[in-house]
Amino acid sequence: MTSGSDDLLFGRIALHYKLVTREQLVAVAEWQAREGSARRLGEILVERGFLTPQQLEQLLAVQREYVAKQQAQAAAVAATPAEPAAPRAPSLRDFALDSPRGLDRLLAHTLRSGASDLHVHSGAAVKLRTHGQLADLAPEPVDAQTTERLVLEILDPEQTAVLREKGQVDFAYELADVGRFRGSAYRQQRGMDAVFRAIPPRPPTLEELGLPSSLARFANFHQGMVLLTGPAGCGKSSTLAALLNIINGERRDHIITIEDPIEYIHPSQQCVVNQRQVGPHTSSFARALRGALREDPDIIAIGELRDLETISLALTAAETGHLVLATLHTNNAIRTINRILGVFPPSQQDQIRTMVSESLRAVVSQRLVSRADGNGRVPALEILVVNKAVGNLIRENKTFQIKSVLQTGASHGMCLLDASLADLVKKGFITREEAMKQADEPQKFAG
Repeated sequence: MTSGSDDLLFGRIALHYKLVTREQLVAVAEWQAREGSARRLGEILVERGFLTPQQLEQLLAVQREYVAKQQAQAAAVAATPAEPAAPRAPSLRDFALDSPRGLDRLLAHTLRSGASDLHVHSGAAVKLRTHGQLADLAPEPVDAQTTERLVLEILDPEQTAVLREKGQVDFAYELADVGRFRGSAYRQQRGMDAVFRAIPPRPPTLEELGLPSSLARFANFHQGMVLLTGPAGCGKSSTLAALLNIINGERRDHIITIEDPIEYIHPSQQCVVNQRQVGPHTSSFARALRGALREDPDIIAIGELRDLETISLALTAAETGHLVLATLHTNNAIRTINRILGVFPPSQQDQIRTMVSESLRAVVSQRLVSRADGNGRVPALEILVVNKAVGNLIRENKTFQIKSVLQTGASHGMCLLDASLADLVKKGFITREEAMKQADEPQKFAG
C-alpha cells in the first residue's frame, strides 16, 4: 500500500473503534496536506493529543492483521483456476446473413462444429444434425425472403433454372479452403428450403468408418454386382467411396462413377477415375450407364439404383464382365433382392432371377446406431455373400429362406443385422434400447 492508502485505512479503523472523531480526522488530514508533511496520520494524532501512544500501537496491530488477511485472500483467488466462461449461444447475427455469402459462413460453422448436415428452412430456425440428432443452431427463425436469397446466391445459372422449372435441384457445392457439400434445394409451402451434407475432403478408409476390414474383399471382385444398402443417412455413400478408394490404390483399372451429385472426389491413383454427374455431364443414370458400356470401364459405381432402366442396365453390365458397385434404399439383404426382382414385370421374372443369381456377389446393409457413451454413432451391418446356396434360392424364388443362410453363414463372412446389433450390445458400444429401435426383430432385445 502507499502511505496515503495506509493513512486512509488507519483512519477508518480508528473511527470504527471510536478512538477519534470524524472532525478530528478531517482537521489532521487538512493540516497534513497543507504542510506537506510526510509523517503518518497516527503520529500526528498522538502529537495533537487525540490518541495515546498505546492506542496507536493497538490500532497499528489491527491494521497489520487486516492487511495480511486481505493479501492472503487475494493470493488464494489468484491460485484458484478460473472456471471457463460458459460459451455464448450462437445468434444468427454472428453469421451476418444480411450480407453477401451468408450461407458460406453457416456452412463453415457446420464443419467446425462437427455436424453432418445443415438445414435452412423458410420461417424456421437454422438447424444442424450432429450424430443423427437435429438441433437449432440459433433460436431466431429465418424468413422466406432471406432463405431464398441465401440459396440462390450459391447456385449457378443452370441450377437456378432447374430449381425454377422443377421446384427442386440437387447439386454439389465446394467452399474454397473450407470443404465440400452435397446440397438439395426445394420449394415448399412456406418458401424455399435447402439441406446440405458435409463431405470429407478425401475418401474415407474402412477403419475410419468403423467398418470391418473384411469388407475389403468385395473390392477384389472383377465381375458382378455389390450392393450397399440401408436407410437415408446410414453411410452407404461413404462405404462405397471406401471400396472405390481401395480399388483405386491397388488395381490398374478404369473406374467410372455416375452420381447425382458427385460427392467424394477420387483423384486417379493406380486406376484411371472418371466421375460423371447427372445434370452437368449426362441427362440420367440410365443414359450414362449405356454410354459407360462403350467406354471400356472395369468398375462402374452407381450413386443410386433408382428405376427399372437403371437396374436393368446395371445387371447387364455386371453380367458382361464389369464390377458394378451401387447403393439402394432398402433395409436388409432379403428386401434388397426382392426390390431388384420386383421392379421387373412378371413376364421377365424367371430371366431376371437367373441374372441376379449369377451376377450378384454381395449385399451389405448398414445402419448407424447411437453409441452408449453419446460419442457419435457406430455401424451395424447385415452382410450377405451370394454363394451357390444363396444363388439357388434366388433362382428358385425362395428368397425368404435366405435368412437361415445368413444365420448359419458366419464362416462365409455373413451376418444378420440383429446379430450385429447383439454383438454391439454385448461389447457395450450401444444400449439395448437403441438395438431395439434398429432391429428387424426388436422382441429379441426386450427384457
